Amino acid sequence: MQYTTLGHTGLVISRLAFGAMTFGEGQLVPGVMNKIDQSIADQMVNQALDAGINLFDTADAYTNGQSEMMLGKALGDRRDQAVIATKVGFRTGNAITNTGLSYRHILASAEASLKRLGTDYIDLYQIHIPDPLTPPEETVRALDDLVRRGLVRYVGFCNLQAWRAARLLGLQERQNYARFVGAQMYYSLLGRDLEHEIVPFVEDTGIGVLVWSPLAGGFLSGKYTRENPTPEGARLNEFKLPPIDVEKGYEVVDVLKEIAQNHGATPAQVAIAWMLTKPFVSSVIIGANKMQHLDDNLGAIKLNLSASEIDQLETLTKPQLLYPGWMQAMGWDAKVKASLDAEWG
Repeated sequence: MQYTTLGHTGLVISRLAFGAMTFGEGQLVPGVMNKIDQSIADQMVNQALDAGINLFDTADAYTNGQSEMMLGKALGDRRDQAVIATKVGFRTGNAITNTGLSYRHILASAEASLKRLGTDYIDLYQIHIPDPLTPPEETVRALDDLVRRGLVRYVGFCNLQAWRAARLLGLQERQNYARFVGAQMYYSLLGRDLEHEIVPFVEDTGIGVLVWSPLAGGFLSGKYTRENPTPEGARLNEFKLPPIDVEKGYEVVDVLKEIAQNHGATPAQVAIAWMLTKPFVSSVIIGANKMQHLDDNLGAIKLNLSASEIDQLETLTKPQLLYPGWMQAMGWDAKVKASLDAEWG
């Protein structure tokens, strides 16, 4: 396993993280049923720990809280080896207040997550989605209170636009609150939108990125093909998240298969290995609903892509700049730049 620190913190985390979203028995979201019981969860968690993974990600909303409960039980007396990350924001009950990022809901959700996880503290507590109603001042105050009470060690965000994250971070710094150290975001060879605004933001602020769905919902594993676009039992058949350009996806998978063949690897391993070359990525979250999927994803950490292979994938999937992105280079005055280039060599 490879390790790094999460953003500008001293928290050492594995470059691969284990995602427990698939834990539980029942509906995850409409159209998607989880089928992992405690015995399989125990096997997966222990295999991940034995492979050197120490970061485990879950959320209070995953399968009605079952994911947190099963993860906590699976870790058991190995809790001290684990960095537990969980989230708040999605609906967790029938009451109208059982959702969002209000002070009330954040504190109640954190306390409930602690009970389900069977632990005294959460290592990384993340706001899962934006809340259009709660003032940001209220949200950051709630997160800071959890840290001051010792219930949470670090705080992070997921799925926010850069301007929203910047506003919250600015409030945290102004009030001397616990600041964001992690950003859990979707990123893959078929979804590089992150590079437009979020990547410059996190690089400037020292926030580490935790990637979810590095295989674009499983599409980059290669099981979706032109001949069989909807394989039986595949999650994207019913739950089309993240959105992808399918035709572009087939083109990318063809290249992944070619590179994989050169290494005796799989397309999924190549897709994850490419992501691990990104300096702004602290950890890549791998999930699984079968043990063989976990085995395969773990193999990505040993795969070293050549510079030409990385460049091939970069060129094929490079996102088109959005305005005002394509105006930014014009900020360099040609005469000044030429003078500085001569001076700096």
